[in-house]
Amino acid sequence: MAYWHWGNPASRHVVLCVHGLTRQGRDFDTLAQVLCDKAGGDIRVVCPDVAGRGQSDWLKDPQGYQIPFYAADMLALLTHLQPTTLDWVGTSMGGLIGLVVAGQPELPAFAKVRRLVLNDVGPVVEWQALQRIGQYLGKVPVFETEQQAADALWSIASSFGPHTPEQWLALTRPQVKPLDDDSGRLTLRYDPALAEPFKAVTAESAAQGEAMLWQAYDQITAQTLLVRGADSDLLSVATAQAMTQRGPKAQLVEFAGVGHAPTFVAHDQVDAVVSFLLG
Repeated sequence: MAYWHWGNPASRHVVLCVHGLTRQGRDFDTLAQVLCDKAGGDIRVVCPDVAGRGQSDWLKDPQGYQIPFYAADMLALLTHLQPTTLDWVGTSMGGLIGLVVAGQPELPAFAKVRRLVLNDVGPVVEWQALQRIGQYLGKVPVFETEQQAADALWSIASSFGPHTPEQWLALTRPQVKPLDDDSGRLTLRYDPALAEPFKAVTAESAAQGEAMLWQAYDQITAQTLLVRGADSDLLSVATAQAMTQRGPKAQLVEFAGVGHAPTFVAHDQVDAVVSFLLG
């Protein structure tokens, strides 16, 4: 598993930033830079590429592309990093991984989450959002240029909210890689086999997963910030409100004009997270 790190490599205050389903750790470039600037050099921001994405290896067995295995990978990474202060920022899938880790009561000190940011995700993932994601997951197209890739990704990710063309191209660039045929064409940096365990999810198994996630959420002791896109189809208003009333009783902040999920590029989104983590 590859990871990107920012800031002071000797700092024992680690902010672990974990990305969404088909994304990679470079999604947090803007947030990481601001965190490092505001922290005055006494912080380390670590942004892993979850297995099967970015620069990380692909798994031989696609059944390993599931939350419990990702959580185990993150615990292995934390064993390596050995933070004395651990904060977690998780977008969508990365938030679910953080919820599972933070909701385990018996963890070594280096894996205990102090502050947790859940970005547009909670124990209940709306079924229609899963169906929407399933329509494109595993279909890895070929592009002639980075701009063509950016345009194609925007067609399925416009719910991320307003971005300038330059911002979106910057988010797209780490998502693509050259094909192996010397043609100069590009494809996406994730394993299409991610779709296999995802497509095996049924409404019934999703409901069972919700019960376990609520149990984990209710055991979280970390101070928790819940970020929601006001137009999100994945995190409902009802689930968000329930999360403010049980478990860690998350502080909720919503961003208008954004669906699933805020990208932490816009200044107001970055400021909300930075002030929560460093305030």
